[in-house]
Amino acid sequence: MGFTVIIPARMASSRLPNKPLADLGGKPMVVRTAERALLSGASQIMVATDHLDILAACKAHGIAACMTRADHPSGTDRIAEVAANMGLAADAVVVNVQGDEPLIDPDLIRATANLVSQSVPMATAAHALDGVQDVFNPNVVKVVLDKQGRAMYFSRATIPWDRDAFALNRDALPAGYAPLRHIGLYAYRNDFLQAYPLLEISPLEQIEALEQLRVLWNGHAIAVHVSAASPAPGVDTPEDLERVRQFY
Repeated sequence: MGFTVIIPARMASSRLPNKPLADLGGKPMVVRTAERALLSGASQIMVATDHLDILAACKAHGIAACMTRADHPSGTDRIAEVAANMGLAADAVVVNVQGDEPLIDPDLIRATANLVSQSVPMATAAHALDGVQDVFNPNVVKVVLDKQGRAMYFSRATIPWDRDAFALNRDALPAGYAPLRHIGLYAYRNDFLQAYPLLEISPLEQIEALEQLRVLWNGHAIAVHVSAASPAPGVDTPEDLERVRQFY
């Protein structure tokens, strides 16, 4: 089944002004991200923005783009608006790819999209951690899965917690212990995406500052694709931008 990729791109960024339009080998970052998404086999790509300069840059490079409202509380709400305006079917699969991911793996997009089904209306991705620093870093979000590969919980805490091993030593990871790091890539059935903004806000998401916990708290399933490799990081800082420029 085909899927649609929607790429939210906002101009506001405190650490990297005008980030979506940053030049990467002669093309804006948001265009490079869209080109990577096209390689996933998506049936269509749409950049969703609240800024006319981003709209113009996309159209200049042949990338479909549309304007959205500027007052959305989250990127998911922005995606839902665009999917509704595109007239997508209720069972259409919509993938949210962030506009600052110019090195995103097209296979990762496709694999995540393929996990969405009638019974599992949302999917995301993860990869195994192998470093102590990331395992104990609250900025690295972890996820634990059930036997069907569905998310049981997301947390900034170290989960699962190896009680016996960590009681003895926290300077090295126990043998065979590989927590999963959550990758911020999401796919949805369109009918669920449209219902998402109406879901009751979870106290868990407010405590952890993790919006995806709203889905689990309201009783919906999230399938998780486990990637064999760590994905290329997105662009958040001038240093990140320079690293990506070297690639291009």
